[in-house]
Amino acid sequence: MGEAEKQTRAGFVALIGEPNAGKSTLMNRLVGAKVSIVTHKVQTTRARIRGIAQHEDSQLVFIDTPGLFRTRRNLDRAMVAAAWSGASDADITVLLVEAHRGVSSGTKMILEELSKKVNKNAKVLLAINKIDKVKSDQFLAMTLELSNAFEFDQVFMISAEKGHGVGDLMSYLAKSVPVGPWMYPDDQIADVPMKLIAAETTREKLMLRLHQELPYFLTVETEGWEQKKDGSVRIDQVIYVTREGHKGITVGPKGETIKAVSMASRVELKELMGVDVHLFLQVKVRPKWENEADRFTEMGLDFKDTRA
Repeated sequence: MGEAEKQTRAGFVALIGEPNAGKSTLMNRLVGAKVSIVTHKVQTTRARIRGIAQHEDSQLVFIDTPGLFRTRRNLDRAMVAAAWSGASDADITVLLVEAHRGVSSGTKMILEELSKKVNKNAKVLLAINKIDKVKSDQFLAMTLELSNAFEFDQVFMISAEKGHGVGDLMSYLAKSVPVGPWMYPDDQIADVPMKLIAAETTREKLMLRLHQELPYFLTVETEGWEQKKDGSVRIDQVIYVTREGHKGITVGPKGETIKAVSMASRVELKELMGVDVHLFLQVKVRPKWENEADRFTEMGLDFKDTRA
């Protein structure tokens, strides 16, 4: 077969796991660009943000899902529904678990649901992450327990942060997606609207800045996006919180917190977009935003899934 006759492959890969298992870090490592926010806090990825990677003659479209966990609130139910929806749509599902957590109750819950929720024709892989944090006999015992609970097509030992084993995972994915034409232009890394990426970037900076003070009932929306004649972009965003007290925490003494968040977000967006960015932030109190369908739509979630 000549060079011109090479077969191309393309397919969807869903990364699932507990909150904070390293899914966003792994996707960013595989894609080679920051398209999903990464923080030390749980529940940071709310929407099904996709990253796109090319490896040899294959195109991989990654679905970075919210973490799977037991639900209590409307927002929780929509996030979990989005995660399982991603898995059911995918050609390959990768369950990511952290080596140092062991087989947690959350992972057991996911294992119980896996056979019911994933595409019957899809491959299901196990990736044990952060193997550098435990001794080899620990993650080998963990691998055995997980493999006895579910028949995975392949098991990988990786460190998403350091890149160990990620190349082997990428090669396996590339040769395992279906034969077919590529779905996206080869210079495109994400199919998420930049308005959503901009909102997620600012929310990440808020989480990193506020740490334990941060109320989880907080969201960011990009309300204005104006391309200037000089090529720069003006972005207007609103940070919604549920209480007046949360507004004070978010703004900070003399506005210091909101200024620092705005600067950090602007710098990252400028780097990502390759143009100057003028970012303007407002903080508004909206007590019941997590029960409004429009807020879910802005985050790429389906409000109907809150009633699941």
